[in-house]
Amino acid sequence: MLEKVLIANRGEIALRILRACKELGIKTVAVHSTVDRNLKHVLLADETICIGPAPSPQSYLNIPALIAAAEVTNAQAIHPGYGFLAERADFAQQVEESGLIFIGPHPESIRLMGDKVSAIEAMKKAGVPCVPGSDGAVGDDAATNKAIAKRIGYPIIVKAAGGGGGRGMRVVRSEEELVSSIEMTKAEAKAAFGNDMVYMEKFLENPRHIEIQVLADGQGNAIHLGERDCSMQRRHQKVVEEAPAPGITPELRAFIGGRCVDACKVMNYRGAGTFEFLFENGEFFFIEMNTRIQVEHPVTEMISGVDLIKEQLRIASGLPMTLRQEDIVIRGHAVECRINAEDPKTFMPSPGKITRFHPPGGNGIRWDSHIYADYSVPPNYDSMVGKLITYGETRDIAIARMRNALDELLVEGIKTNIPLHKDIMRDEGFCKGGTNIHYLEKKLGIK
Repeated sequence: MLEKVLIANRGEIALRILRACKELGIKTVAVHSTVDRNLKHVLLADETICIGPAPSPQSYLNIPALIAAAEVTNAQAIHPGYGFLAERADFAQQVEESGLIFIGPHPESIRLMGDKVSAIEAMKKAGVPCVPGSDGAVGDDAATNKAIAKRIGYPIIVKAAGGGGGRGMRVVRSEEELVSSIEMTKAEAKAAFGNDMVYMEKFLENPRHIEIQVLADGQGNAIHLGERDCSMQRRHQKVVEEAPAPGITPELRAFIGGRCVDACKVMNYRGAGTFEFLFENGEFFFIEMNTRIQVEHPVTEMISGVDLIKEQLRIASGLPMTLRQEDIVIRGHAVECRINAEDPKTFMPSPGKITRFHPPGGNGIRWDSHIYADYSVPPNYDSMVGKLITYGETRDIAIARMRNALDELLVEGIKTNIPLHKDIMRDEGFCKGGTNIHYLEKKLGIK
């Protein structure tokens, strides 16, 4: 087992990693920016080290500073969490070239899945169902591109190969829009990702967003832990997640989960990962793979009983997985609400000092957060301040517990999206289950 791990992140995920390390007897090093001195995990870590000022490029995205921090504290490994450098192949490679262990996939896997074109090609070879598309990057010949789009069938969506987080994509509904849409997406992709490669896919009108959690040890062993439904989204950003997904049969779960496991074995994948799919009319269509732990991993933990962070740490230690597919039994239902420091109506960030705070409690309630009374939420980072997770023997019980927990949760001094979550938990469509990815935006009147 690893002896000392540097946590290259902040906020709730850094605290989550620290807790897992403590359970396994692993010493921790917390890095922090100048505004993050009072983060909960920084106060609890065995060692702390400041890596720079508040702006991310000078601290949490500063690769030399992170590696130097690991070296001076004699940490053996670096856990990137999610966001920041978690899916940067160059970071993983530099960590390993420095003689440290990267707690995540091999750099080659991150690079392969980070490029959406190469990811789709790899998934097709592994037998994972994909959205009908251009089968590679599109060129500059307008006639060829029009022929490809006609073969796929309108509407189509033009996507940046290096995109993510809902950026670098444009829906095209007619041939007249195609050429200009490709040019604009290329320009946006070049500016945002440094890569102007784009591709085309069939645009599914009313799909759900369903993803499969996997674990693999890079030694030939891989399993899946069922699916999550992440369809409740605003501007391609997830708001509410749940597991298992309503309406997915055990047969469908076994089919798509098996394809993902096969892909992991083909890639010699190592660590935790998530295969994301669009699901429409009973069919799964691969869109991307996230080569890291996900924000929404707790709902999978609640229904499977598996601690995904501890499994990441064991795998990074070089230990073969002891879990087998037959060990994974899905029980009950879990729901997660992302609590953000933002105006619930305008969604503008709301940094500031938390004057009063009270977390919810009771059976089946989990609160993953770094905040506390008198903590000041800085304006420099993502607005998420916590994740509220509830578990129940049935979906109805999990939702009922979430309603109660949201009523109990008290965060004053800043604005939060708690009112929005209260509304969602009482929404008829959500309570019925199976809403598509456009449902929340239509509910909120977002065009």
